Amino acid sequence: QVQLVESGGGLVQAGDSLRLSCAASGRTLSSYVMGWFRQIPGKEREFVAGISRGGSNTYYADSVKGRFTISRDNAKNTVYLQMNSLKPEDTAVYYCAVDLAFAIATTPTPYDYWGQGTQVTVSS
Repeated sequence: QVQLVESGGGLVQAGDSLRLSCAASGRTLSSYVMGWFRQIPGKEREFVAGISRGGSNTYYADSVKGRFTISRDNAKNTVYLQMNSLKPEDTAVYYCAVDLAFAIATTPTPYDYWGQGTQVTVSS
């Protein structure tokens, strides 16, 4: 079992930055692919970014490429999402997730464990 706790969300203005953190307990994250997703009410959960087990490979949704950076500190069992140049359309609840498989998946189904989410609101 893995417990994930996201933090770092908040209310910011367009153009600002935020860094989300996802702290894990129960298992060592270094063995797993990690992903960040986001969701707004009435819409499906959307892939944002993923990172391989060792951190050497990353993958981003086109909508955040060049603005967001996913990283991980396996010693701290934590994954981060640095979000720069935020836009109002980035407003959502952001979730981190663990995938016990080997490849970075861009859909929610393969992910095995999820955090409770953290709200990010970007005002114009």
